[in-house]
Amino acid sequence: MRGADLQGANLRGADLRGADLRDADLWDADLRGANLRGADLRGANLRGADLWDANLRDADLRGIFLFEIAPKVEKLHQYVAAAVAKGGLEMKSWHKCSTTHCRGGWAITLAGDAGRILEAFTSSDTAARLIYLKSTGSVPDFYASNEEALADIQRCALEAEKGKA
Repeated sequence: MRGADLQGANLRGADLRGADLRDADLWDADLRGANLRGADLRGANLRGADLWDANLRDADLRGIFLFEIAPKVEKLHQYVAAAVAKGGLEMKSWHKCSTTHCRGGWAITLAGDAGRILEAFTSSDTAARLIYLKSTGSVPDFYASNEEALADIQRCALEAEKGKA
């Protein structure tokens, strides 16, 4: 599928694990819930694509505009853990209030102006996924319960401190 014209394609829930999508035109494609794990997306056009709940783990995103402009937050796991400890965690909503954020909302907030710009250009979900992916190499479950998310945040921060993440 290298170089394929998939503008506006409905690829919702598609299994695209390991797919060669280099230079593919995915403008406005619906990739919600798609499994893109390990896919080669180098140079693909993902502007306007809906990546909500897409699995981008181990996907090669080099040369993709959105990935290139996504901010990298060093020690993101540790900073999210500290922010949650101080400001709280509310996994049922994104970061619309001034104090309590969900995990993705904290990532966007910790990325500063660059995170807010990316969010305005894409969506809260996509911005948070790109920030996490660029910063840590993985994307957590932004729709887990508060308890599950808190346990995972603490685990990730501890592993990152030990140099395992």
